Amino acid sequence: MRQKRTALSRDSQERTRERAAPRLRILRAATRAFADRGLTGARVADIAARAKVNKRMLYHYYGNKEALYLAVLENVYAELLAAESALELDVLGPIEGIERLVRFLWEYYVAHPEFMALVNNENLHRARHLKRSRTIRAMHSPLVESLDALLARGRRQGVFRGGVDAVQLYITIAGVAYFYLSNNATLSTIFGRNLKSRRALLERVHHIAEVVLGYLARP
Repeated sequence: MRQKRTALSRDSQERTRERAAPRLRILRAATRAFADRGLTGARVADIAARAKVNKRMLYHYYGNKEALYLAVLENVYAELLAAESALELDVLGPIEGIERLVRFLWEYYVAHPEFMALVNNENLHRARHLKRSRTIRAMHSPLVESLDALLARGRRQGVFRGGVDAVQLYITIAGVAYFYLSNNATLSTIFGRNLKSRRALLERVHHIAEVVLGYLARP
């Protein structure tokens, strides 16, 4: 009897995966299309073809092109949040925690250029689609709380100065990393360096960590 229940459970899980597969394929195909061409340039027919579904199925799952675009934005932010949740800043010392956060954001942006492309595109739209999301704002709250607690531990231990806002600090860390990578081609040309070489990337993340920790250091 137990074996029969186990077999039924596996069959149920397999059917669930099969039903979810087209939806996930559409989401992945749309992520690539919107990252490459933006909301305006991406075509529903191309997304459907890449996902190996028909347009009717795409509309069934996501409603319309703008709803699919918002689903893509929510998904890439959710994936970032899930990765951030694994940082475990709560169990780290203040300096180690900041270093881990800096390195994590840097490595995540390097590994996920589609995230930066989608954020760039949504900024061109003045965040019009993100403003309609019911989940985006709640996504970053846990990390901000963890960072705020990390800063408080640093103050209590006498290694960090006071008066640092966790949201401002997060934006600064993300922004410094983001600018370097999103403008890498022009920066490399202007300064006559290959700023995307392995050595340059390692030097940059080390520099960011030093700058942030220097700002946080108690006088």
